[in-house]
Amino acid sequence: MTTELAPVSVVIPCFRCAETLERAVASVAAQTWRPSELVLVDDRSGDATLALLRDIQSRYGDWVKVLELPVNVGAAGARNAGWQVASQTYIAFLDADDAWHPRKIEVQLAYMQAHSDVALCGHLCRQLTPDAGQTPWWPVDLGNGAQTLSLTDMLMRHAFVTPSVMLKRDITMRFAEGVRYMEDQRLWLDIASAPLPSVRLMVELVAVYKPVYGAAGLSADMWHMERAELANYRYFHGGGKISYWSMRLLQVYSMAKYVRRLIIVHLLRRN
Repeated sequence: MTTELAPVSVVIPCFRCAETLERAVASVAAQTWRPSELVLVDDRSGDATLALLRDIQSRYGDWVKVLELPVNVGAAGARNAGWQVASQTYIAFLDADDAWHPRKIEVQLAYMQAHSDVALCGHLCRQLTPDAGQTPWWPVDLGNGAQTLSLTDMLMRHAFVTPSVMLKRDITMRFAEGVRYMEDQRLWLDIASAPLPSVRLMVELVAVYKPVYGAAGLSADMWHMERAELANYRYFHGGGKISYWSMRLLQVYSMAKYVRRLIIVHLLRRN
């Protein structure tokens, strides 16, 4: 483990997450390249979450910053608030119910520092069950390298989950506040359409403890997520980034994927 802090600010939006937050924070503290700061943003939880954030801060000292938002603004606004106070060159996002592989910062930051033109970098995730217990960290295989992602790539599929993302702090775009579904996808598309270089590292560096869809939380509300994705396509058409017919084709493709997800979830629940 290096004794030198990495030039990375980590932002975790927190909303009623006392049951899982300790695991997420511990995974940040255990990085082989430890980030310079951790920003915990309480999104007006109204329960024991804020007290836990203060307790974590008392244990870790100045390494942890705690922001208390006066009103609930959703994950997008909470991430933006943490981004605003971040002091480091790079920002990395983690959700309170997920956890990073110990080498996540080491691998991802090394790539971004070696490729200084890259503005946005994500990577693969490993799906674990909520009751997985102690995370069984796996060997990291860097043999598959990285994929450069075009705007078309990003429009056709969700390139990566938010807890996998590291980006440059000085990017001017932000998460769309007031949008509570697929706001992360909109930001990635904004960056790719700028156009700023975006890549996906073909290595699993985060453990995600909930299914991408069909589970509790925001991911369960599949119809709201589908509507938000369709709205994202309208947003980019309205901004002149994609043609009318491209928008329509993407919407048809998106609806086909949505129907497929419904069928999968239905079959899983039957079993």
